[in-house]
Amino acid sequence: MGKQSLETPFLNPAEDTKTRSKWRPTIWFFISLISITFLCYTVGGKLSPLSLNGWKEETQSDGIVESLEAVVAADDARCSEIGASVLKDGGHAVDAAVAVALCGGVVNPMASGIGGGGFMVVRSADTSQTQAFDFRETAPAAASQNMYQNNLDEKYNGALAMGVPGEIAGLYEAWLKYGRRPWKELFQPAIRLVKDGFLVAPYLANSLSGNADTIMKDPGLRHVYAPNGKVLQAGETCYNHQLGLSLEAIAEGGPEALYNGAIGEKLISDVQSGGGILTMDDMRNYKVKVTDAVEVNTMGFTILGMPPPSSGTLGLAMVLNILNGYEDTNGAKGALGLHRFIEALKHMFSYRINLGDPDFVDISKTTSDMLSPSFADKIRKRIFDNTTFPSEYYLPRWSQIQDHGTSHFCIVDADRNALSMTTTVNYPFGGGVLSQATGILLNNEMADFSVPTEVSPDSLPPSPTNFIRPNKRPLSSMTPIIIVKDDQLAGVLGGSGGLYIIPAVIQVFLNHFVLGMEPLDAIQSPRVYHKLMPNVVYYENWTMIDGDHIELSNYRKKFLKERGHQLESKAGGGVSQLIIQTLNKPIENRKMSYNHKQVLKGMLTAVSDPRKDGKPAAC
Repeated sequence: MGKQSLETPFLNPAEDTKTRSKWRPTIWFFISLISITFLCYTVGGKLSPLSLNGWKEETQSDGIVESLEAVVAADDARCSEIGASVLKDGGHAVDAAVAVALCGGVVNPMASGIGGGGFMVVRSADTSQTQAFDFRETAPAAASQNMYQNNLDEKYNGALAMGVPGEIAGLYEAWLKYGRRPWKELFQPAIRLVKDGFLVAPYLANSLSGNADTIMKDPGLRHVYAPNGKVLQAGETCYNHQLGLSLEAIAEGGPEALYNGAIGEKLISDVQSGGGILTMDDMRNYKVKVTDAVEVNTMGFTILGMPPPSSGTLGLAMVLNILNGYEDTNGAKGALGLHRFIEALKHMFSYRINLGDPDFVDISKTTSDMLSPSFADKIRKRIFDNTTFPSEYYLPRWSQIQDHGTSHFCIVDADRNALSMTTTVNYPFGGGVLSQATGILLNNEMADFSVPTEVSPDSLPPSPTNFIRPNKRPLSSMTPIIIVKDDQLAGVLGGSGGLYIIPAVIQVFLNHFVLGMEPLDAIQSPRVYHKLMPNVVYYENWTMIDGDHIELSNYRKKFLKERGHQLESKAGGGVSQLIIQTLNKPIENRKMSYNHKQVLKGMLTAVSDPRKDGKPAAC
């Protein structure tokens, strides 16, 4: 079968066609079958084989589910099912988030885990209040901006690269406010998976294979992921008994077990033995930041997301405001729209590197500019439809931080409470160290700081706003968002993939909410990425685990090259999850009232990105 392309962003249906492989790896069929059967009997001890297929008002096809009740879109089918089971038992979206996040740290440890941190956006249906939970890792108290001047490798690899983990603290803070189900109950599915063993899925197997040297160098990683002298393959069973014991302790004792108890003491002992500077005082002093979400009003929608040190919402706002200002209502469509999008991205990446942790640096002007339609108007005047420019044209002052990895999921519950969460250990398998006493993977979040002595390939100096200081949080590309229209929930969106997150999330938003693509097509559509330096457009050209091949069309490649863009194919990119609510389906919308506020309950559609072989679930 010859190569063809899935529908591209900023589409013209005549330009691209979609092909779907009719063959899937036989082994993954059996892995999925066994995994789902296992879940039927293990998730909280409450699911039966019939219940997985018997929930009311739900339809499901490959990679997409619809339900009038509640949905979860995670990057692993097992985690989506676990989250849906919590919602079926009457749980709040935050209850499901606790269970889903813990599951993700078990089955996709290269991307997330309780040794990491992240961001969560929660919208309450009854009040329309949207809160941002910042549980980003922080620099230890003994950290300094010159701590890596003698060995830059220690910024990326080993225990010295670890920041104070925030995931458990963040989940608990949100659960205290919104949770309905017992904290301990939400841990049970992940505990069963990690102690009884879980089947290695193809995506994890690929990551293990690609990072085999890292796995084999560390005794803790080697014991769990290469128990027989070689890294585990797809279909083999993985165990992490020590992580199971740690999860049991945190389930029983709450975050205190990690931040001021025996699990934390064991973790710190392993970190310090490996050369790290993390202390129990760092753990005890960690605080989750809870604020109102950042609000962006553009293109007829209200977008709610994270404030800095996440740069995602501000970056998205700047690009969308630039595109929204074109007089032509079709300004974001077709190959020309793609060119304009790329140019807007380049200006955005040049400007967003001025951001940092607002508790330590004054970024008020940068924040205001990135949210401002009038600032976007000024930038738009520097974009020309017939050409692109060298990197210097976009006035970059500082080098970009090359953040990596992450895991994202979206949840909407039966009451239409919505949640978007992105969490990470940063690089694949974090700093390449697993605490043998706790089974916890160490993050390498210090890599997301700038340091004065690091010379980047682009020859630009590092950004002073992102220099290391004790208790500071590094700049991030994570972009969890919730989309509202006319005060009703319209969608939940986010992504993983480091620096590629912002472009991926923007393209999915445009594909569905602006250009009207169906949710699954909006996710599967080939994407482009740009990092400003090098001045290269990366376009997706890869065959995914499920057999689909995605690639930018030849028409668009030619169009971009004619305007001076340098193109390079990439077998990888961002991974996005999406939930939408449709209020104009033939089925009549249900109406709920909370404190005199009317909430419409339409059809929910959840999509997990096939790039990571994720699957959504519903109840």
